[in-house]
Amino acid sequence: MTPPILPVNHTRDSAIVQDILLRNVPDLLAAGLIPENEAPALEAVTARYAMAITPDIVRIVDPADPDDPIARQFVPTADELIASPDELADPIGDEVHSPVKGIVHRYPDRVLLKPLHACPVYCRFCFRREQVGPGGEMLNREELEAALAYIRGNPAIWEVILTGGDPLMLSPRRLGAILDALEAIPHIATLRIHSRVPVVDPGRITPALLAVLDRRKPVWIAIHSNHPRELTEAARAACRSLVRAGVTLLGQTVLLRGVNDDPAVLEALFRAMVAERIKPYYLHHPDLAPGTAHFRLGIAEGRAIVRALRGRLSGLAQPTYVLDIPGGAGKVPIGPNMVEPGGVRDPAGRLHAYPHD
Repeated sequence: MTPPILPVNHTRDSAIVQDILLRNVPDLLAAGLIPENEAPALEAVTARYAMAITPDIVRIVDPADPDDPIARQFVPTADELIASPDELADPIGDEVHSPVKGIVHRYPDRVLLKPLHACPVYCRFCFRREQVGPGGEMLNREELEAALAYIRGNPAIWEVILTGGDPLMLSPRRLGAILDALEAIPHIATLRIHSRVPVVDPGRITPALLAVLDRRKPVWIAIHSNHPRELTEAARAACRSLVRAGVTLLGQTVLLRGVNDDPAVLEALFRAMVAERIKPYYLHHPDLAPGTAHFRLGIAEGRAIVRALRGRLSGLAQPTYVLDIPGGAGKVPIGPNMVEPGGVRDPAGRLHAYPHD
């Protein structure tokens, strides 16, 4: 069963706090999300990494819980200033695979198109945290046309994935123009958008947006959600409206220490996704982004969690556990290997003899 959404218990006027976008340390203090003695250290964090928390997220944070999994994802901490030697400013190699500004081409049949670097919220574990921020740079007309020309000139490209930043931060008019241009390219068969918006700012899923997503070619939206409490009734309603508009929904989740490193939490999340016609797609091992060591688990620990889901959760609700290899080599599945020299292990851990090479 999905854990209940906790009531807000802010120390200030919650009716006011819940209606504002939190963008700085004074906002966090006013919302009762941090103690005053932490403010100086957090000023240094927010000077380096962008911060924004939408009213929809503020409403589901429990400020009385020091280990609240929602707050942990969005409220900055001093741990972000602790650097680890293996961390990288560009952990998945976007820059080395960017032939044109706004394009990342790591796989033969698909490209990323990044029209902007702004987000409705800034996740504290973001692998692009060195690039994104308020007023995040948007491709100008010439840069966007150069990116589209690159796609037109590469007939092996079958899919375009809009990411960033968050593409659903674009106005429906701007987004529609980009989708029109992509849909007109004969060799583009499918369009995908990666977004946090339906969960963290569901009010942006307006009739105008839904109208531009209604396309002849299939549109997929990969919705990023890490905890079942994020799927509020408003978020669920936004997802239902997307489905009614003909959009196919996928779920993307990052495995995070202190947020969802528990099979029961992931089970609740993935069941909640399927209930809203969201297919859990990827469970990402956390990337080596700067200042994020406090979120990272070891691969062996992640495999144990994923193994625990096997057999107790429908295959429909199970994503692929993946690692994005640092430097841009691509994503690979890293789930538990059930085949061993002596046979095959079942979900309960018992070994069964089976002929294999």
